[in-house]
Amino acid sequence: MLIKRKRGWELKESAATPDRVFHQRRALIKAVAAGPLVIAAAPLLATAACGDEDGEATAGRDPSARLYPAPRNPRYRLDRPLTDKALATTYNNFYEFGSHKQIWRDAQALPIRPWTVTVDGMVEKPITIAIDDLLKRMPLEERLYRLRCVEAWSMAVPWSGFAMQAFVDFARPLSAAQYVRMETFLDPDVAPGQKAFWYPWPYVEGLTIAEATNELAFLVTGVYGQPLPKQNGAPLRLAVPWKYGFKSIKSIVRFTFTDRRPVTFWEEVQPREYGFWANVNPEVPHPRWSQATERVLGTDERVPTRLYNGYGEFVAHLYKGVAGERLFM
Repeated sequence: MLIKRKRGWELKESAATPDRVFHQRRALIKAVAAGPLVIAAAPLLATAACGDEDGEATAGRDPSARLYPAPRNPRYRLDRPLTDKALATTYNNFYEFGSHKQIWRDAQALPIRPWTVTVDGMVEKPITIAIDDLLKRMPLEERLYRLRCVEAWSMAVPWSGFAMQAFVDFARPLSAAQYVRMETFLDPDVAPGQKAFWYPWPYVEGLTIAEATNELAFLVTGVYGQPLPKQNGAPLRLAVPWKYGFKSIKSIVRFTFTDRRPVTFWEEVQPREYGFWANVNPEVPHPRWSQATERVLGTDERVPTRLYNGYGEFVAHLYKGVAGERLFM
């Protein structure tokens, strides 16, 4: 007899708000609120909801808009409701544009077309490819993931994109490659935060090859059934839900395969507080605050934090036998 064991982080598929219901609710709210005042305020409402100065209209100008919504992969579920889109797209960190949380307005200055992605280092053949050409080669899907910030807040997000394993297969690294180093754009004229000389720009992150090819590692190109907004890391970002959010590098322009472990952005800024691994662990406090609980965005609730953000059955094996490492910060 086949016995299916429910994973600790799962709940029924019905507990997550389907895309069609989410968008129908939005449409109903707009219809009910129709009137001269609401019509006059429509641009402002769209801005607040989408985290973009032109609201959902921006999706119509994005050449990838026709690819969304992507089909949902039912393997990846949530133990809590999705975070409201308006909150998830306006409560952001993006240090390239500044250190305050309402950075989404400033991030609209980022041009996301043309955008190219370079693959180099220890690969069979280095390549630079336009983002839209890359999207044509990748199998897009939607996954429901939790995101746990090192600042002890969390949200639940419907990311769209493709498994990083598919990208690694496309990149064809050499067998000697042990890490993938990722780098974001560098343009201080567009991103004034990059003029801060005390930061080691550009933003750099890294994974082991084993982490990058784990089934959870996901390269994100969309969210909430639409192309990814600029403030969330358009047009290409990383999602590694078992790690703290700063590992999920935004607006990636380069993947370098190497046999040397990268020194990541926050590791270089403050290695005592931000290590290479950054795996979520409630038992290991940040030097300045506890990680035992987290604040769920959009609620007044604090919930217990789980080891590996609740994804241990997928990733715990990656860290067995690693001696002398500060695995969690």
